[in-house]
Amino acid sequence: MAVQCVVFNCSDQLDYMAMAKFFKGLASAGAWACFDEFNRIDVEVLSVVAQQISTIQQALEARVERFMFEGVELALRPSCAVFITMNPGYAGRTELPDNLKALFRPVAMMVPDYALIAEISLFSFGFSEAKALAKKITTTFKLSSEQLSSQDHYDFGMRAVKTVISAAGNLKRENPEMSEELIVLRAIRDVNVPKFLQDDLKLFRGIVSDLFPKVKEKPIDYGDLEDSMRKNCLKSGLEDVDGFITKCIQLYETTVVRHGLMLVGPTGSGKTRCYEVLKKALTSLKGKDSPAGTPYEEVYTFVLNPKSITMGQLYGEFDLLTHEWTDGILSSMIRVGSSSTTSDKKWYLFDGPVDAVWIENMNTVLDDNKKLCLTSGEIIKLSEAMTMMFEVQDLAVASPATVSRCGMVYLEPSILGLEPYVNCYLKTLPDAIFDYKDKLQSLFDRYLEESLTFLRNNTKEFVTTVNSNLTCSLMRILDCFFAPFVPKEGETIREENIALVETLIEPWFIFALIWSVGATCDGDGRKKYSEYLRKKMEDEKVAMKFPDYGLVYDYSLEDGGVSRKPNDDDDEDTHTGEVKWVNWMASIAMPDIPPEMNFSDIIIPTMDLVRGSFVLEMLLTNNKKVMCVGPTGSGKTLCVANKLLNYMPKEFLSHFLNFSARTSANQTQDIIDSKLDKR
Repeated sequence: MAVQCVVFNCSDQLDYMAMAKFFKGLASAGAWACFDEFNRIDVEVLSVVAQQISTIQQALEARVERFMFEGVELALRPSCAVFITMNPGYAGRTELPDNLKALFRPVAMMVPDYALIAEISLFSFGFSEAKALAKKITTTFKLSSEQLSSQDHYDFGMRAVKTVISAAGNLKRENPEMSEELIVLRAIRDVNVPKFLQDDLKLFRGIVSDLFPKVKEKPIDYGDLEDSMRKNCLKSGLEDVDGFITKCIQLYETTVVRHGLMLVGPTGSGKTRCYEVLKKALTSLKGKDSPAGTPYEEVYTFVLNPKSITMGQLYGEFDLLTHEWTDGILSSMIRVGSSSTTSDKKWYLFDGPVDAVWIENMNTVLDDNKKLCLTSGEIIKLSEAMTMMFEVQDLAVASPATVSRCGMVYLEPSILGLEPYVNCYLKTLPDAIFDYKDKLQSLFDRYLEESLTFLRNNTKEFVTTVNSNLTCSLMRILDCFFAPFVPKEGETIREENIALVETLIEPWFIFALIWSVGATCDGDGRKKYSEYLRKKMEDEKVAMKFPDYGLVYDYSLEDGGVSRKPNDDDDEDTHTGEVKWVNWMASIAMPDIPPEMNFSDIIIPTMDLVRGSFVLEMLLTNNKKVMCVGPTGSGKTLCVANKLLNYMPKEFLSHFLNFSARTSANQTQDIIDSKLDKR
């Protein structure tokens, strides 16, 4: 007779009562239990667990049919057994107590013979040339690990080999007449190509071509899927860049062979858009046959940020007083998904950094068990329609156990570049500005890439940024300048303003460039960038140059009254029609300071304060989010508080929150809610 074997993934949320329930069931049923990641349980709980296991072992040695376990008499079946697995040295692990170590026989696992395992697995899938193909698979991974760059998201271990074999088995089943070498080559490519950097991809292709010299692979025709993705890109206001579409197809291929996968790449590399475009494309193709012969299914996504909530809120927890179980967000979503009877695909997106603290609980979800183990002892089995996706910037703090369990799709910023951002932005210009689209395009082409390259090579930033982020910042400031040309209800755009657009386009762009691309570097970097920009403007023969003295950061743009609203309180007509660079301090009068004012309350307008306040107000009044960065004592709080409390329009209300390392998402929400009225 077979013996029931239960695999359970342990976590630091487990207490001795939950473990006692397990042991009672094991002893009564005569089942086997494998407790994975056993050393994640708190050491205080492990000491009690040692006593519980000792009680069962003593009863087994005495060969009794019934025994007392924590005050309850239980039937004992002698076939029951407990096994534990663990990875010592990972984050969040504890040393096993000596009284627990004495109860188990340690077995050290050695590196397996990959080639032999691959050979037997390939034979089981019906491959006649299994021995030679297994050797080629293992050699591919061996050479890749030696020749390719070392990246956190690369894994060339047993799980990677197993995934290739599984993919090859599926292809063999779908295409029994296809050459076995071609099947294995395609499986190797499908599983590995999505995760490689562009430079490593060239080396990998060389390795594969050496091992499979006579095999010519034809690309799979994803005609309908590719057309659908391109249509959805354009519908969403995105550029259908070939490299991006390729990544979307790779994501689809990875979802076919893996139920757990990670979208890896820096901010702005297109991770979110990648799965969104694929989701819309698959949903629109519902019912049509894929190249594999199976129909495309509708896709539903469930997105959550795991680091914004506690472990209890994510996975569920017991109430410490009543010992009642409360479901977590993920456990309730998985339970609903696993009980669904439809064939629709369900993607669970975890948008946030991956670390060993929260993701290790999902080890049994991501491996072949496909089970979510809860602290309550409940085990939820995932269905075939469910996929776990993780959207991460990097895997620097993820454990190898996690990396090896997931498929990887790496999105490199160079695949997109900055051109799609610019092209998409130029399509959204207001009608009054649209005639100058080509002029703007020319300015982006001449200044943007070159400025970014100069800054990356010659300056230091207070906060690390990526090129796509700085490009978007540039566009946000341009949006602020273009706001007067977006007609509001009952208003018309002044003809004098439209007449000045041609003169202002270039100064607007240069001002936006300075306070976006050039705004994040330190003082020395600003001096260097100022010199570079002056020379660049001279080379480009810009009509309106900066005055010769000072830095380019020392000047504001006098736009001839374009930015003034028609209802601004002013006695005289502010529309001068004159466009020029003006020193920030030129029109600033020294404030009247009452004799009774506290010394600490006196604010003297400096250039930093004036220009910081101007940029802050311009962005905030146009509903743009702002992050102020700088060294300690540089006046960030003063600048923001002075602007928000004294000089913002009446429709804006401000509230200040002080954060610390202990501030939680719930506390932040409660503070914000306390200032709002429900209607």
